[in-house]
Amino acid sequence: MTEALDMNVTKVERSKLKDLNLENLPFGRYFTDHMLEADFENGEWKNVEIKPYQPLLLEPSLSALHYGQAIFEGMKAYKDKEDNAFIFRPYDNFRRFNISAVRMNMPEIPEEIFIEGLHQLIELDKNWIPAKEDYSLYIRPVMFATDTALGVRPSETYKFIIILSPAGPYFAEPMKIAVEEKYTRAAPGGVGFSKNAGNYGGAMLASTVAKQKGYDQVLWTDAFEHKYVQECGTMNVFFIINGVAYTPGLESGTILAGVTREIVITLLKEAGLKVEEIALSIDVIIDEYKAGNLLEVFGTGTAATISMIKELRYKDFVMEFDVDDWQIAPAIKNRMTNIKEGKTEDVYNWMYKV
Repeated sequence: MTEALDMNVTKVERSKLKDLNLENLPFGRYFTDHMLEADFENGEWKNVEIKPYQPLLLEPSLSALHYGQAIFEGMKAYKDKEDNAFIFRPYDNFRRFNISAVRMNMPEIPEEIFIEGLHQLIELDKNWIPAKEDYSLYIRPVMFATDTALGVRPSETYKFIIILSPAGPYFAEPMKIAVEEKYTRAAPGGVGFSKNAGNYGGAMLASTVAKQKGYDQVLWTDAFEHKYVQECGTMNVFFIINGVAYTPGLESGTILAGVTREIVITLLKEAGLKVEEIALSIDVIIDEYKAGNLLEVFGTGTAATISMIKELRYKDFVMEFDVDDWQIAPAIKNRMTNIKEGKTEDVYNWMYKV
C-alpha cells in the first residue's frame, strides 16, 4: 500500500455523465470529468493535482513533438455486483511504465503518484464505471517531454497525466492476418519492449497496407530474416499446437511484456496446458498447420483481451481456422472476464480495490 497522497483536487461543478448515453460507447471517444496531472521540474515531481478534464496549453517547440519522448500505459477498472470499483493489476502497469521511462531516458514516476493518484482519481470518477457486463473504465497514463527548445537531447522537464474513458463491450470479430515481410516493428537493442508512442506511429503504415489488401492486421516478424514471429499488430500472439501453447519469448527485447500475455500464460497453465515461450518461425507454424496440429491462433491485449485469428497468410499460403470449434481461447477469455467482473473468486489477487 502507498501512503495517502497530498494533492490539490478541483471538482467539476456539473458532471458530463448526466449527458452521456452509456448504451453506446465507442472506444476511447468520451472522457470522464477529471484528470490527474503532475510536472517534473528541477529533478523532482511536483504540482500533483486532480482537476476537471481540459485541453492542454502547449508551445510549438514542445520537445515531445519533435523528438518523440512519450510513453503511455493502458489498463481497466471494473465494478462488481456490489458496486465496488476495482482496478485490474495496476502495479504491473506501474512497473512497465517505469521500464519504458528508463528506456526512453525519462524520469521514473513515483508509486505514490501513479498508484495513489490513480486510486483517488477513480474514486472521484467511479460513477463513470458502467456496472454492466463487458463494460469497463479504460485508464490511460501518459508522460511526455515538455522542454520548449529545439535540440536533440533528453528533456529536463516532463508532464504526467492520467485520463479515464468509459468503454463498452469490445466485440472483436475473428481477424484475418498477413505476415509482414517488408516493414519492421522492432530490432534487438531498440525500443520494442517499451510502450512508447513511436512504436505505434511506426507500425501504422504496415497495418494500412495490410488493410488495403483485405487483412485486419499484420503479424510482425524479426528484423533480420523476417522469419521469426513477434507481435500481432499491437498484441502478443499465441499458437496452440498439439495441446501446447507457444508464444514468442521476451529475451530479444523486441516484444512488449503484455500484462494480458502474462495472465493468459497463467490461465493456460491453470487449465493444464504446457506453455513454451520460444523463438517460433513461420516455417514451423506452416508445417504444423499442414500436419493438422495447429489448432488455434489468437492475439492478447488490454482492449479485447483475446482476439481470435481465422486466417493467417504467409506469401501465397493461406491458413484458415474454424473459430467456432475452438475451446481453449474462448475458455481463457471467459475465465479472465469472470475474475475482472467479480463473478468468480480472485485467487491470484489481480484486482485492486478502490
